[in-house]
Amino acid sequence: MGDSSFVFQIIEKVCVGQIVVDFGLSKWKSATFLSTRSGKGTPQWMAPEVLRSEPPNDKCDVLSFGIILWELMTTLIPWDRLSSIQVVGVVGFMDRRLDLPERLNPQIASIVEDCWQTDPAKRPSFEVIISRMMSLFCNTGSSA
Repeated sequence: MGDSSFVFQIIEKVCVGQIVVDFGLSKWKSATFLSTRSGKGTPQWMAPEVLRSEPPNDKCDVLSFGIILWELMTTLIPWDRLSSIQVVGVVGFMDRRLDLPERLNPQIASIVEDCWQTDPAKRPSFEVIISRMMSLFCNTGSSA
């Protein structure tokens, strides 16, 4: 597990008005792109209902955002030991989620877990997520 202090530095800068647009780390990873009836994407970041070819909505993006938060906190690649088709099986049909590190701040873990709710209707809106994150990081500093 990597050091996540850089994440807090980034969030502090966002809280005071600076925005991080691109880390410059984007690259194409072969054999990870999936096409379903409901859309195209990378299974490692897709909601279970999308992997099952159900119609997507904004709550699918919330789940994907939770995976990105997990990446930032762990500095790991989601499901890196599984093939794309295995990810479809374990996430889309077996309802598995990534493991959260034990040392993860409980408030951050709660946001991630809420984003990963099985029932899309139970996932928070981005407005709620932003409010919780701003409260956590902008009011208490990087000690969170």
